[in-house]
Amino acid sequence: MLNNITLGRFFPGSSFIHRLDPRVKVLLMIVLLLNIFLSTNYLSLFIVFFVVILFIMLTKISLKTYFKSMKFILFVVLFTGILNIFYAKGTTIFRLGTFSITDEGINNSIFVSMRLIMLILVSSLLTFTTSPTNLTYAIERLIRPLNKFKIKTHELAMMMTIALRFIPTLLEEIDKIIDAQKARGADMETGNILNRIKAFVPVLVPLFVSSFRRAYDLALAMECRCYNGGEGRTSMRILHICRNDIFAILVVLGLFVLVLIINNLFLAVSL
Repeated sequence: MLNNITLGRFFPGSSFIHRLDPRVKVLLMIVLLLNIFLSTNYLSLFIVFFVVILFIMLTKISLKTYFKSMKFILFVVLFTGILNIFYAKGTTIFRLGTFSITDEGINNSIFVSMRLIMLILVSSLLTFTTSPTNLTYAIERLIRPLNKFKIKTHELAMMMTIALRFIPTLLEEIDKIIDAQKARGADMETGNILNRIKAFVPVLVPLFVSSFRRAYDLALAMECRCYNGGEGRTSMRILHICRNDIFAILVVLGLFVLVLIINNLFLAVSL
């Protein structure tokens, strides 16, 4: 069920990753994502994957919980992988009409699928170990230089964090609406794709109504607490960089350099 999806949820803990400065965790996520996109061969990609798994183990959150976060977009991973099988030149292995499966297509499909899975794991690594409040602090501090261009960084960080925070809430709401519709006799699991899409319309309408109601209640609660934006606000928690943060930064930067070196070595061999 949708309420088992862990995407966007926070799991409190006292692990090494939990104790890192939230600003450092956001920067580490960005660098890890760069490493994933810069990896052009399986060796560099497996090294990045190993580091990601190492960080996941340090969170003391089970791997099962992380892979649950992929249920919601597993279809996107499979669909992207299948598309890459057919849209690549190379030695033809199998042909079906105008479509052909090549060795390069299979290689691209596996490589792209691994990248997408790692992207999900890295994003889950951040949200699982960082509370919405700390994430707001981190994003606000990191984009604070944009204040010079008259961009309201606090409001921007608040909107991003609220949107991320309400992902599991909306998923839980969808699950409840589906159960309610099934209890009224709605059939959402049989028929062709078109019939299933039509059957989902009674779910979308109450979902939008519920979302707007939650947004109104949240706005009213913020007004009752005299929230008026980031101007003149102070922080209850002062963020500090410690040794663990520096160590994590050095590890990820070392990984970044290693990926670049491996990519250059493979390029030199191919030439």
